[in-house]
Order: sequence, then structure tokens, then C-alpha cells
Amino acid sequence: MTRVEFPPHIPPDDNQPKNLAVGHGVTLPAWKWRDYFTFNVDHKVIGIQYLVTAFLFYLIGGLMAIAIRTELATPDADFIDPNLYNAFMTNHGTIMIFLWIVPSAIGGFGNYLIPLMIGARDMAFPKLNAIAFWLNPPAGLLLLLSFIFGGSQSGWTAYPPLSLVTAPTAQTLWILAIVLVGTSSILGSVNFVVTILMMKVPSMKWDQLPLFCWAILATSVLALLSTPVLAAGLVLLLFDLNFGTSFFKPDAGGNVIIYQHLFWFYSHPAVYLMILPIFGIMSEVIPVHARKPIFGYKAIAYSSVAICVVGLFVWVHHMFTSGTPGWMRMFFTISTLIVAVPTGVKIFGWVATLWGGKIRFTSAMLFAIGLLSMFVMGGLSGVTMGTAPFDVHVHDTYYVVAHFHYVLFGGSVFGIYAGIYHWFPKMTGRKLGEGWGRIHFALTLVGTNLTFLPMHKLGLQGMPRRVAMYDPQFVDLNVLCTIGAFILGLSVIPFTINVLWSWRKGELAGDNPWEALSLEWTTASPPLVENWEVLPVVTHGPYDYGHSLEAAPEVSVQT
Repeated sequence: MTRVEFPPHIPPDDNQPKNLAVGHGVTLPAWKWRDYFTFNVDHKVIGIQYLVTAFLFYLIGGLMAIAIRTELATPDADFIDPNLYNAFMTNHGTIMIFLWIVPSAIGGFGNYLIPLMIGARDMAFPKLNAIAFWLNPPAGLLLLLSFIFGGSQSGWTAYPPLSLVTAPTAQTLWILAIVLVGTSSILGSVNFVVTILMMKVPSMKWDQLPLFCWAILATSVLALLSTPVLAAGLVLLLFDLNFGTSFFKPDAGGNVIIYQHLFWFYSHPAVYLMILPIFGIMSEVIPVHARKPIFGYKAIAYSSVAICVVGLFVWVHHMFTSGTPGWMRMFFTISTLIVAVPTGVKIFGWVATLWGGKIRFTSAMLFAIGLLSMFVMGGLSGVTMGTAPFDVHVHDTYYVVAHFHYVLFGGSVFGIYAGIYHWFPKMTGRKLGEGWGRIHFALTLVGTNLTFLPMHKLGLQGMPRRVAMYDPQFVDLNVLCTIGAFILGLSVIPFTINVLWSWRKGELAGDNPWEALSLEWTTASPPLVENWEVLPVVTHGPYDYGHSLEAAPEVSVQT
């Protein structure tokens, strides 16, 4: 039973909308569509702003990927200019990481769901929350404007001295864009930590906190510890480019290896910034659609914290070929293998939750199960590359490309889709079409495997990454990869049609279409401006399926 209490009187707010929405029989304010294009401080509006903006950049990054794969369908540089190829390759990776996965997983789902899941009316710092979002569109525009000056061509790692001598103006715009995104991440992380620690309803015990909240908390702490280090390295690189300093200029006494340490101290934890919120989404989707309590709640929760801690001590495995001393290779090989343990805890917890469950194969569940297979594949190849002797041989080959795309596309993007299908009814009050969803899943699953599975063999055979021209012996596998990339591109079409149609004319979902037990489903769908007519009091856990509480929570009112 979840009971609710009337909140204290809330004074009128001139910023509240004038139109009304009905929830649980009471008419309260709701937002108009125009409000989603304004500086709005409502966490739900900001969450949708993040998701929509990130998806637009996903389309841009995807078009760059299509151009890259079209070029690689033949061994010669006969589709786009090699310099433009380098710019597409650099900005494809940059956009997909910094403007698609991170903003969607943390900014989008995090902002929309965290206050609803913990019984808060908004984030701790609403205006700071809005500022964090509005730093992202200018960052994306800076990246696109860089193409006027040739585009950044040094790869998403921006290693000097290459980044100091190719398209310096474009590289400067690239650095400014990443610093803006990093600032947004820091501001958002502060907000999440304070909100989760200070604003959950008093009746919610820590072992009743949804696992998505644990994941966002660990992600935010990790971002606060690692992002400033990347910002420092990029600012020093900016000085070398524009102000005559020589921090990373080897011919003037600079040290390029120091830049690599600064970059990877953030950029390997960035993998967990992308994947930890997705792990949280998985922990919410699977129990609901399997109708079973999550297996090993505490183990999954604490494993997020363990990944946050251990993840700060693995960055050097990206630098095994950079003259790293033997003792350092040994230490970071061990730490890299250790970080797989808490990740494995989550995988086994989800599989155990599925085992014997009354599984509903909704689109959300299909993408969640697909993520399991994709991420396990990426995790296995990651373990091989975490060992220095093997990594030395496959470093900078397509084996690496296969690995991180299975982790980040097969892992993160599948999870984002699972979250959208699961919470779309909460955001809009309507369900996405399951028929379109199954077509979307099938195309995405086939396209992902056809694109990235052959890359393992390409890498083991020695094909280098980041080049537009290659030995003709690799052409057959590259043709397969290109066909897969086009299938992936087509997969976006049914998803987009589904979202646009369902948002206006989809099946009405009701307040809790999945009969879920977590707190966000106890309010109206879509939620009211202040989330609840009356504040909730938590009396059971969010994953108590199969017990007497499995039916949708009954709500009573205490005056």
C-alpha cells in the first residue's frame, strides 16, 4: 500500500503554465508544447529536452557513420576526401559520446525520473539544471561550425602533436565544445548528488531506493572526480594551440604522454558514465516485464559503487603501447580485470531475474534482452584487451572498434531504446506501437551484429582503424560491415515514425500500464507540473513482484 499526504501550501508561481491537466480526478497545471523550447526549470521538461536534442545529434552522428562506412566499402578513397573522412571520423565519435549517449542516459532519463522515483517535486537546483541543458546545444553547434574550417581531424582523443598541426581553428572549436559539455556534466552531477541524498521522501529507506537512482548517484560522483581532469588537459591543449605555450609540444620540451594520462583518466570512466545509467535502466525494465523481484538488490546497488571506485584505476590500459613500464602494465591489467567483477554481478543478477519469470516480450524487454547479449560480447573482448600482451597486438586495429561498439552501441543505445519504450507512456500518456517496436528491434539487432561482428576478424588480421584506404584483402568483410551500417541507419525510420505517431494518436496508456511498483508510476501519466497532487509515503520496495503487492499500488489520502 502506498499512501499519500497533502503537501504544505505552495505559493503561486508566475512561471507555471496556464493550461490544465487532469490527474487522479484533480485538475492541476500542465505544460504546453511551446514550453519545451524555453528556459524551463521543470525537471520533466528538461529531461525531454535532453532526449530530443540528443536524438537529433544521434541522427547527425549516424549520417557521418554512414559516410564513413560507404567510403570503407572499397579500398580506395573514392567517396569522400580523406581530410573530410578524418573530420567525419573524429566528430562521429565525439557526437555519439558527448552529445548522444551521455546526455540521453544521464541528462534525459536522469532528469526526468530521479525526482519522480524518490518522491521529490523537482531537482534540488532547478535553474542550475536548466543551465546545464542549455550548454549542450551551443556545444553541438561549435562542433558543426568547425567544418567551416576543415573540421577537427585528430580523432576524438585529440592526441598531440597531431591535434596541434591539423586544422587548428577547427580543433579550437572542438575543444571549446567539449569544455562546454564537461561543464554541463559537472553542474548536472552536483544536482543529482544533492537531490538523491537530500530530497528523497523520509519514508523511503535506502534499501527501497530504485536501482536507477543508485546508478545515477555513482555516475555523478564519477563525473565529479574525473571530468575536471579532462577539462584541465583540454585547456592546456588550447593554450598550446593559441597562446604559444608548450605543455604538449615535444619539439619544445612538452610531454605528449602526460596529455594521454589526463585524457584517459576521464575518458575511460566516461565509459561508465555512459553505461552505469543504462545498467540502472536495465534494473528497472527487467523486473517489471519479468514480473519478478530483482535478484540481488544490494549486490547490484553496491556494484554500481564498486564500478565507480575501481573505474578510476584502469585508464592506463589504453596506453599499453605508449612506452608504459612493465610494473604499470601489470597493475592496470589486474585493475582492468577486477572492474569486470561488479559488472558481472549485474549481468548475473539480471539473468537470475529473468530465470523463471513471467516474461512479457514487449519492445522494452526485447531491447533489454538484446543488450544482455551485446554487452556480454563487448565485455568478453574487453577482457582480452585488458591484458597487456594481447592489447599490444590488436591496439589501433578494428578489433578495438568492434569491442567498444558492442559495449557502447550494443550496450548503451540498446538500453536507451529500452528506456524509451518503457517510460514513453509515463512521459506522454500513450504507448508506443509494439509492431513498429519489433521491427525496430529486429533491424537494430541484425544491423549491429552485421556491422561490428566482422570487425573482430578484421582487427585480428591486422586492419588498422582510422584510415580511409586499406589493403584490398579486407574488402569482403568491409562490404558486410557497410551493409550492416545501412541496416542500422534504416532502423531509425520505424522508431521515428512510431514516436511521432504515438505521441499524437497512440493508444492511451493510463497512469500505470506496466503495473509497476516504483514510485514514478504512482502519479499521473504524463505527470503534473509538481509531480503529485499529494506527496507519497513509501510502504514497500520497488521490486516486490510476486507478493501481495503485485497489483498496482492502491492509493489512499490522509488529511
